[in-house]
Amino acid sequence: MRVLLSAYACEPGKGSEPAVGWNWVRQIARFHEVWVITRANNRELIETALAKEPIPNSHWVYFDLPRWARFWKRGERGHRPYYYLWQIGAYFVAQKLNRQVGFDLIHHVTFGQYWTPSFMGLLDVPFIWGPVGGGESAPSPFRSDFSCRGRLYETSRDLRRNLASIDPVMRLLASRCRVAIATTDQTAARLRTLGARHVVVHPQFGMTIQEMKYLGSFPSRVSNSLRIISVGRLIHWKGFHLGLRGFAQFQVHYPQSEYWIVGVGPEDHRLRALATELGVESRVVFWGKLPTLLDVYTKVAECDVLVHPALHEAFGNVCLEAMSIGRPVICLDLGGPALQVTEETGIKVRASSPQQAVQELAIALARLANDPALRVRMGRSAQQRVEECLNWEKKTAFMMEMYAKAIEGEQRQAC
Repeated sequence: MRVLLSAYACEPGKGSEPAVGWNWVRQIARFHEVWVITRANNRELIETALAKEPIPNSHWVYFDLPRWARFWKRGERGHRPYYYLWQIGAYFVAQKLNRQVGFDLIHHVTFGQYWTPSFMGLLDVPFIWGPVGGGESAPSPFRSDFSCRGRLYETSRDLRRNLASIDPVMRLLASRCRVAIATTDQTAARLRTLGARHVVVHPQFGMTIQEMKYLGSFPSRVSNSLRIISVGRLIHWKGFHLGLRGFAQFQVHYPQSEYWIVGVGPEDHRLRALATELGVESRVVFWGKLPTLLDVYTKVAECDVLVHPALHEAFGNVCLEAMSIGRPVICLDLGGPALQVTEETGIKVRASSPQQAVQELAIALARLANDPALRVRMGRSAQQRVEECLNWEKKTAFMMEMYAKAIEGEQRQAC
């Protein structure tokens, strides 16, 4: 088929959204002829990568707003208005391209957030939307634990999603898409509320075979003391304050244990102050931002377990990376991480209240500290789960099934 992919974020050698865009292009081009609309800003990295490893059946269309409009892109707050305007401009590029090519299917892959519309769905071509997330919310009891900045962020996020629910463009997009793919059950519910008729849940991210082999080559750690790690931006909804409190309760009985925190962000000073307040500052190491992904992977491999207590997250790439390295994951039973982690690969903690979650995080740490063999079994099961369910090659089979459903819907409609 002739497929148009909308991939605002699409860059090789990157993580997060750019990796999602790049890998979907690579996988879908294995089976179909693909045209990709992405930002002109991504061109240099993409063409360098294609020179080394071409992607047959791929055609690249680079688009950005005029220079005078790029002031929207400045700073964290500006990229959302810029993205909205970019989508409008990309629609007209796609419209012209569709007249030339005659697409069988249009697929929006990035940004993967349901409440920022893709105008590609307005073209008269079968449309697939996703995987998209963003429907996840921090449970109400946890919000009182947030900083003022965190509470303001959550209020603003709730407002944006509420506005999306009454946005006529969003509702039209939802009603027109043949298949909407959500990263979590919470997002699936919101897509159905918007009017999407066929919604399925599927993880946003995956691992390539090469990545699985590389991460699987890190050795197991053998030690009498438990070393714990959390990785990510130091922002309120990542829940690292819960991880610290759980570690403090656990550390009373396991004084030789350590907690490593990798990342930077606005909660840095608050987390350091909390470690001091809890009396565990000598057993907590703040590594800051590490230079490369290899450094991050090395740090994860030097630990026994990943603690990822995120309160709302569509996926959680670090959980997948830790599982590929062969480390069990402790997470809250929320959002994307809860879909990745099973009883065989880690421990999911209920999220009823901060006090309950902290206590159960401490219990989960103690369980793993007391049973090194369990840690090894969980780590091996985690690697097996990634290979069987969360690798890009096998995810492609799912997406080809979704493509077939979208085209089948077109044929039924024509009849």
